[in-house]
Amino acid sequence: MTDTAAVADTADLLDTQVVVVGAGPVGLMLAAELRLGGAEVVVLEQRHAPSTASRASTLHARTMEILDSRGLMAEFGTPPNEPRGHFGGLPLDLSLPGPWPGQWKVLQAKTEAVLEEWALALGVDVRCGHELVALSGGSDSDGFVEAEAAGRDGSVLRVRARYLVGCDGEESTVRRLAGVPFPGHDARRELIRADVEGIEVPNRRFERLPQGLAIAARRPDGVTRVMVHEFGSTARPRTGDAEFAEVADVWKRVTGEDIGGGTPLWVNAFGDANRQLEQYRHGRILFAGDAAHRQMPIGGQALNLGLQDAFNLGWKLAAEVAGTAPEGLLDSYHTERHAVGRRVLANIEAQAHLLLGGREVEPLREVLAELIGHEPVRAHLAGMISGLDVRYDVTGPAHELLGARLPELRLTSAEGSAGAALTSTELLRTGRGLLLDLRGGTEVPAAVRGGWADRVAVVAGRPERPGPLDAAGCVLVRPDGHVVWAGPAEDGLRTALERWFGAAR
Repeated sequence: MTDTAAVADTADLLDTQVVVVGAGPVGLMLAAELRLGGAEVVVLEQRHAPSTASRASTLHARTMEILDSRGLMAEFGTPPNEPRGHFGGLPLDLSLPGPWPGQWKVLQAKTEAVLEEWALALGVDVRCGHELVALSGGSDSDGFVEAEAAGRDGSVLRVRARYLVGCDGEESTVRRLAGVPFPGHDARRELIRADVEGIEVPNRRFERLPQGLAIAARRPDGVTRVMVHEFGSTARPRTGDAEFAEVADVWKRVTGEDIGGGTPLWVNAFGDANRQLEQYRHGRILFAGDAAHRQMPIGGQALNLGLQDAFNLGWKLAAEVAGTAPEGLLDSYHTERHAVGRRVLANIEAQAHLLLGGREVEPLREVLAELIGHEPVRAHLAGMISGLDVRYDVTGPAHELLGARLPELRLTSAEGSAGAALTSTELLRTGRGLLLDLRGGTEVPAAVRGGWADRVAVVAGRPERPGPLDAAGCVLVRPDGHVVWAGPAEDGLRTALERWFGAAR
């Protein structure tokens, strides 16, 4: 986060188009996507400096594709790749076809730093040290929402915008101030964890011992992350993070090992709480990430789910404030992502039972382990966890990719076209929609001559290798990479353009 001087004059009112509350990875991803779509954005963050703690350390295949489609992968260097994931602690190969198979080990602090640099380069106004204390407006009839944030020196910053998005985590202040219910249940069981220097313990991958579950992973920098759950224990009411002494005590009871002499860098407890908003949009206030859904962060799914929320919402909200969005586009954010979130929360609930249950869950674990050995079951679970199987109900002519994300393909350009030596991933980097004309000609399709050039890039070419698009003449792709129309001719293309990108200009 960029250190911004507090506003001295408390009567000052900052006008913008969108306020994002929270400068974690989800808020920064959303803010950057909004700027890519041309929206003015102010981000409010109560922290004074970026966090060095890394609650999450896993990016899944779909998230890697998303980051690649914005040209950010070079900033991550060469993160370790681990094809093997798990489902409730049972080994699961997450590899599926695509450029980023498996899971990638990236500390959350690194993800946040890359997204912050990108957002700032795009012109996002990030105000750290500003804690949200009040909201007003927010209904569709108001026409605005106003946020009041307390600065570090006691001053007040007021920001008025057309929309506000809460990306401020499980204990969302936006949600509280807006009075939005958060149905579901609190944590019943929990894992406690710590990043510890100066200990020597064996690496453990979901080791189930007589007294509990133990996990240990030593990083290249010598820091070991330990996680432990004592069977039969229940989640404690907590007002802050767990103490390292508690982690060390439970670790010793479960494993017999003494880690009390180590130096804790970070200590945390996370339980199996499971909550989801009934609506992700409340007038001019929207929610994304953990502010919209709370779940146990099993297998890194929580962070990935939130980043994908932001990727879905960003281009839609940018179109809304630009006045190009067709009717219902912004509401499709809730329709699409609530369903995805509900499914993820259900699989996490199942995994929490398999992980934290004692001897009573062993028969179920044995049956599931046998099923995972069957390739269709493995692929189904891998697609669900990685996010690669997400398919939105977009309506349109039948095609095997309709609603799914466009798989990466390399195009052999048609003579004179602009698509030479480019992949479909690279073509999405402008943040606009994409119309792929795969018929081999160079003439712009008749359906788009009416004027979507500001919102849709047209590229002619042919896939280098056979694939699911062989029979398609044209393919229309949203800015978030999902296919919304495909056909051998142009029938229905104009309708699809109007449905997702608004009227021609």
